[in-house]
Amino acid sequence: MKRKLIKKLASVAAATLLFITGCGSEPGSASQSHVRMAADFSDAYSASDTWVVYWYLCGTDLESQNGAASEDLAELQRVSLPPNVKVVIQAGGANEWQTRGIPARGTARLLYDADGLHDLGPTPNADMGTGAALQDFLRFGKENFSADHSVFVFWDHGGGSAGGVCLDERTDNIMSLDEVRAAFDAVYGANPENPPFELIGFDACLMATVDTLGSIHGFSRYMVASQEIEPGCGWNYSGWVGALAKNPAMGGAALGKTICDTYMEGCKEYDVEEMATLSLSDVSKAPALTSAYGAYGVEALQAASANPRQLFSTLARGADASENYGGNTREQGYYDMVDLGELVKNTKSVMPATSAPVLDALDDCVLYHVNGSYRPNGLGLSCYHPYDADADVWRAYAQLSVAPTPIKCLYYYLIFGQMPDAAQEYLSGAPAYTPEPSGAASPLSPAAIQSAAVPALGSHPIYNVAALEDAPVDVDSDGSAFVQISPSAIELLSAVHCQLIYMDEKQDVLLVLGSDTNIIADWNTGRFKDNFFGQWPMLDGHPVYIEITYENDDFNLYSIPIKLNGVPCNLQVVYDYKTEKYRILGARKDDKEGVASLVASRELIQLKPGDRVTTLHYAMKLSTPDDELAEVEVDTFTIGANPVVKDEDVGDGTYGYFFEFIDPLNNSALSNMVTYTIQNGQITTSVDNAMTGATGAQGGFAETGYGADPGLLQTSGGGNSGGSIADQLSGGGNSGGYSGGAPAGGGSIAESLGR
Repeated sequence: MKRKLIKKLASVAAATLLFITGCGSEPGSASQSHVRMAADFSDAYSASDTWVVYWYLCGTDLESQNGAASEDLAELQRVSLPPNVKVVIQAGGANEWQTRGIPARGTARLLYDADGLHDLGPTPNADMGTGAALQDFLRFGKENFSADHSVFVFWDHGGGSAGGVCLDERTDNIMSLDEVRAAFDAVYGANPENPPFELIGFDACLMATVDTLGSIHGFSRYMVASQEIEPGCGWNYSGWVGALAKNPAMGGAALGKTICDTYMEGCKEYDVEEMATLSLSDVSKAPALTSAYGAYGVEALQAASANPRQLFSTLARGADASENYGGNTREQGYYDMVDLGELVKNTKSVMPATSAPVLDALDDCVLYHVNGSYRPNGLGLSCYHPYDADADVWRAYAQLSVAPTPIKCLYYYLIFGQMPDAAQEYLSGAPAYTPEPSGAASPLSPAAIQSAAVPALGSHPIYNVAALEDAPVDVDSDGSAFVQISPSAIELLSAVHCQLIYMDEKQDVLLVLGSDTNIIADWNTGRFKDNFFGQWPMLDGHPVYIEITYENDDFNLYSIPIKLNGVPCNLQVVYDYKTEKYRILGARKDDKEGVASLVASRELIQLKPGDRVTTLHYAMKLSTPDDELAEVEVDTFTIGANPVVKDEDVGDGTYGYFFEFIDPLNNSALSNMVTYTIQNGQITTSVDNAMTGATGAQGGFAETGYGADPGLLQTSGGGNSGGSIADQLSGGGNSGGYSGGAPAGGGSIAESLGR
């Protein structure tokens, strides 16, 4: 957690001050489509059949700030509809609207048919983030616009299984999946054999989940939704509604495939296809998938009961190696959604009996999916997995009636450190799970959901990663710093990262440069070596704070906090191993506060010449070690025609490097510091395990095999002698013809911290 890193760096800073004074082809160009071999996309109905599309258009800040809902309404109106196809719209949930006829902070009902767009008269102002508003719209549509075949589309933000869908900007309310199901059930009643809707779709982020699928079972034949954050352009309404207008004989499967294909075409037009995902699922297969997934949870519970450390570390590493969606970093927040298929594949060694049935059921369920080139491995549906110890997110998930009880119990055990009573029935016998009847109370009681408390940092009964705090480091014969940890310590960990800081005694500043996985890791022996050669990612020559969000064999994804034209954002960047280059995908607004903090931001902003970028870091004064790190604006500059991120020489100065040990709940401990002193391009690597009070291996891991004596070795590096980071901090930076400058507000970083 960030608080842990802050505390550690604060303790290092004082000792550090004494130490210093005393001594190929362009990536991202292709997308993929995946079709199930047995899928049937042929026409299913008569061309004369009637269709109605119900569009639940909750505008939120997407409309009030960017007019995105109005743009999609305009897209729809470019389609000429035949008499047998209609679109009924309820629009609301936003402070402002750019479409005439939709009142600010109000609600409107509209009809689009062969004669154009019509206002359906006065509409009661509805809170679009509630099940009551959804239920009222469903009843209105059923009573006034029934047809042979019906489609329902949710439009807005989405927050995955735990977050729900359709956030009303005016009230901050958002619908849970249980509310969605209850609204459909109240108006139509579940009918798995003959569901009332041909297709239910979610033009919203993160909603292609196994739980979403279960919530609409009995109400729809097919579901279309995205695993990843959707870009601001969203679905292509001219494309898919236009296809339905031309061929009303198509069935829901063909329509769903068309929605996926036209969506990806639209994303390519806006140059945002690299991270795009959309999938078509057969809703009738939801019970089989839920049963198989629940049995996987039972097997995991049984394994956790026998050896919780081994099970949870394997599960966490499997999740880290899988595509995860929404960001899931300290800076971006956590949405806790991971690809179900990849997670199961990566953990089949500890769930051997149930992994294959889950994958078979998933393959049977997902008929078609499209993936951008930097989202190549997702199989179409996600599941909940806690990437940190946020109990509130787990509680929201645990309250869902459609979520399998064994999965709820599994993550209860992980987060709270104890096996819940409700898990006892699953701990013996062959792993199997029968979903509770719809509407039945979960064996995990509301009291158990609400009362559980996350153990204090360092006191978790399963994980105590604090035992690795100040793990000693050494330098090998090649000049690489390394840390050696024991097999028992390995079981504590889901990942090992590196953290890099810059220290300047004259400017009285400690600056955090971020984290990466650029280490040489041997999980079998427990040895982790640095891979630092005096370089770090920079944006147009300006140092940045960077966090890794996903690691793949072919590429890594990173997030860089910046201000873009004064607005806090996270710059999304990919490093492609084939080309050995970074690529900037765009910037996503950092909505840590206010309405949009509950859900993922959809807009991926493309950088353009003339944009003003301010780099954001965490910093503190070296002279005040009791202070905490503060976010500071380091440098403001103007973007040119071709902004680039690339690894560049950090320049002369003193740098601190830590191995960061991360447990399955994203708590972390830091090793002792490795110090790199760079002068005239030469790197001196030194370690001093006594500097922060360490006297050897701590916390019961004495088998590390070496003492606390400092090691010192002269190595050669690729740094230049210009001191680029020092120049930037002092206001003298000027890279590549772009205008550098002092930290925002003028003066040095230390002066900024002193205000």
